[in-house]
Amino acid sequence: MTHVNDLTGWTLVYSGKVRDLYVPTDLMTDDDTWTGDPMALSPVVLVVASDRVSAFDEVLEPEIPGKGALLTSLTRWWFDRLPEVPNHLAYAEDDRYHDLPEISTSVADRAMLCRTLDMFPIECVVRGYLTGSGYAEYVATGAIGGLPLPEGLEDGDRLPEPVYTPAWKAPLGQHDENISYERTVELVGETVAEQLRAISLAVFEHASDVAEERGLILADTKFEFGADRELGIVTLADEVLTSDSSRYWDLEAYLTGATPEVRMASFDKQIVRDWLAANWDRSAQVAPPTLPSEIVEQTAERYRALVERLTLGL
Repeated sequence: MTHVNDLTGWTLVYSGKVRDLYVPTDLMTDDDTWTGDPMALSPVVLVVASDRVSAFDEVLEPEIPGKGALLTSLTRWWFDRLPEVPNHLAYAEDDRYHDLPEISTSVADRAMLCRTLDMFPIECVVRGYLTGSGYAEYVATGAIGGLPLPEGLEDGDRLPEPVYTPAWKAPLGQHDENISYERTVELVGETVAEQLRAISLAVFEHASDVAEERGLILADTKFEFGADRELGIVTLADEVLTSDSSRYWDLEAYLTGATPEVRMASFDKQIVRDWLAANWDRSAQVAPPTLPSEIVEQTAERYRALVERLTLGL
């Protein structure tokens, strides 16, 4: 894995479970006592997707080969198909970005040069089908994030229409929390909250149509947004409609599969989650076990298969 010392001219300012953020080194302050946000100093941030894989809030070993490049290429592909939705990629015609440090070839295929945004603390989740944590909450309460759903739904059922079920994006090390739309209004204001909901639903609808044309179901996804620091407009950020942020199913398998495992086999790291659930006692407070090579290979193949299905068609 490439670390900060390998990226000449760039300084690592944040390292999450799977992504690392860098800003140009010459924009960093020389004051060792300064503890503010480094990205406040820079109009641009280099977002590097690693090959790390996480599950149950743990970063696992080993990495998934090629994962970062696949997610980055798919995000760029989706941005190209959402021209009416502002996104965080740096404008090629902006003179401020012409004298930046060179991006190392070691990370070029998994890096995005992006404008720095003021991020909203909300994960904008849209669900077209009921499954996962949404289904668990529905079974317990009959609703998701306070939004009532029809009675009698089963795991994997298509919803009458896509629903917006936001979550509060918790700080690193804490769990995200499903919240009501009214709570998002309290967090970001009524105007921004409505824009986040409207854009998320519109993008989900468009992406669902694109996926269906390629024999896929987009069951659910999450988006993240920030405010453009110059224009103030709501801007789509981070990875978009990838295997790590979305749940895709094969359409034919969903319609004809004999079991839920076949019908809802997703193009993501569910293989990793299932293996961990069977081989790791989370309550024992011990580190998760190393993933077997066959689980790593199967997961990498699912990532590759989604990119091929979407970008190349059937």
